[in-house]
Amino acid sequence: MALHGLGKVTIGVPNVDDTIAYYTDFGLEHHGHGVFATRNGGEQLHIVHAPTRRLVELTVAADDPDDITATTARLTRLGTAIQHDGTSVSAVEPITGTLVHVAVRPRIVIEPAVSPTPYNGPGRIDRWGRAPFLTRTDPVRPRKLGHAVIGSTDLETTMKFFTDGLGFKVSDYMGDKAAFLRCSVEHHNVLVMAAPVNFMHHTSWQVDDIDEVGRGAHTMLENNPERHIWGLGRHHAGANFFWYLKDPAGNFSEYYSDMDTVPEDELWSPEVLHGLQGLYAWGPPPPPSFLEPDDLAALMTGAHSAKG
Repeated sequence: MALHGLGKVTIGVPNVDDTIAYYTDFGLEHHGHGVFATRNGGEQLHIVHAPTRRLVELTVAADDPDDITATTARLTRLGTAIQHDGTSVSAVEPITGTLVHVAVRPRIVIEPAVSPTPYNGPGRIDRWGRAPFLTRTDPVRPRKLGHAVIGSTDLETTMKFFTDGLGFKVSDYMGDKAAFLRCSVEHHNVLVMAAPVNFMHHTSWQVDDIDEVGRGAHTMLENNPERHIWGLGRHHAGANFFWYLKDPAGNFSEYYSDMDTVPEDELWSPEVLHGLQGLYAWGPPPPPSFLEPDDLAALMTGAHSAKG
């Protein structure tokens, strides 16, 4: 696949300083002015001011100018207005208003390479003595941005923009309520869900293993238990371990590890998952605030006010 993942997200929030402090605690490296870097992906998050929380911009990474040309052609066939400079092409997703850039960016290489974690299992001894994770004392720092999830008032149109316009592939569906879309070998890089208002649901950040998922969440919750939303668990769609937390603006952020990969398109057939089947294979049930964030009514009022 010529596209190879997400490059960056720009999130608009009304409380910039508080949100910057949160993502600093989350383990992202603050480069100043609301710009954050991951351990291996470079600058991948930008926090800016907005009247209500929303996904302002999304950058998708491509290999070379030929991929930009191909994306430009797809968006043109779709009838989408674009800006094109040879090394990037930009267009506004027509329903959510998110500005999406497809830009030439180097592929993320995990350096140094992560050593496999030795885990003992039934009838199998991979390590002796105390578990090595006990020696991990450094703060958890995400390796890269994995995916973003948005709610759309017109699921079909938003999906069409990402698939027919940008070249994303469908990995799985949640009935007619959501679609998992990928622009890399990982199971999903964007999830679009049907919603009564366009909004930002969450961003997801890759860490090394399940212990790092737990350690990161433990640190985030130690003095701020109100940040907890849902976890620890394992998703069905994507199969990744997860733990969700909430930033001061109301966006969720996820630590994840062990995501399904799709090395060859022809080896993967999308499934249609129903009910809560796609949400989790095991773990605590999702709270109502995960399915319908507490501020949705306020976001809808704000949207209506803006239109008026």
